[in-house]
Amino acid sequence: MTEETPEIIGGKNPVVEALRAKRDINKIWIAEGVQKKGIAELLTLAKEQKVLVQFVPKKKIDGLTDTNHQGIAAAVAAYRYAELEELFEKAKEKQEDPFFLILDELEDPHNLGSIMRTADAIGVHGLIIPQRRAVGLTGVVAKSSTGAIEHVPVVRVNNLSQTVDELKKRGVWIAGTDAKESVDYRRMDATLPLAVIIGSEGKGMSRILREKCDFLYQLPMVGHVTSLNASVAASLLMYEVYRKRHPLG
Repeated sequence: MTEETPEIIGGKNPVVEALRAKRDINKIWIAEGVQKKGIAELLTLAKEQKVLVQFVPKKKIDGLTDTNHQGIAAAVAAYRYAELEELFEKAKEKQEDPFFLILDELEDPHNLGSIMRTADAIGVHGLIIPQRRAVGLTGVVAKSSTGAIEHVPVVRVNNLSQTVDELKKRGVWIAGTDAKESVDYRRMDATLPLAVIIGSEGKGMSRILREKCDFLYQLPMVGHVTSLNASVAASLLMYEVYRKRHPLG
C-alpha cells in the first residue's frame, strides 16, 4: 500500500462520498451563503464523524482548489492505492469472474475520473495504472469521478508489462483496442476473466502491451474522426462486457 500527499477535494458529491466512505477528513470548508438545506446529509455525516466544518468566504475556497467546487471543499488524507490481490478478492466476494481495466499512461485527470465513474456504474473490480508518466489519484480526479474514486480500487504498479504477465499466469485474459488486424468489439467474449487495456490519449497502447494481448478489438467508426476519447472508448468496452455478462432475459 502506498499513499500520496494530502489532497483538497472540491464539490458537494465528492465530499459527501468521502464522508460516506469514512475517509480521514481533516476539515470541511463551506462558503458563506450556501443553503444548509441542500447540504443536510453532508452536515449530518460530518457531525456524526466529528469532522470540523468551517463556514468561510467563497474566496477562501477559490484559493484552496481550482475545481468547480460549488462552495464546498475538504482536506482529506491521501488516497489509498490498493494491492493487486484486493482486486481478485473483490471479484471473488461478488462471485464474478475478474474484470479489470489497465490504463496505459493516461495523463488527463478528467479522463481518469470519467473512467472511474463508469467503472463504478457497471461494477469493474478495479483499475491498474503505472506509477510513471500517468495521472494518479488527485483532487481533480475525485471531482471528475463525482465520488466514484471512493468505490473503485486502483492499483499503481512500477511495470505494466510485468503486471500483465502476472495476470495471465492467474488466468486473466488480456484484451486491447487496435484499429488494424482486430475484430469488432461487439464480438468480444466477455464471459472470461478479463483485463482490458486502454491506451493513452496521444499514443494509444504501447507496442509491448499490444504484443501481450490475447485479443485485439476495434471500435468501428463511419465518421470523419480517426479515434475516440480514451474515456469514451473505455465506456463502450466496459458496457459491452456488462452487456455480455448480464444478458436480458
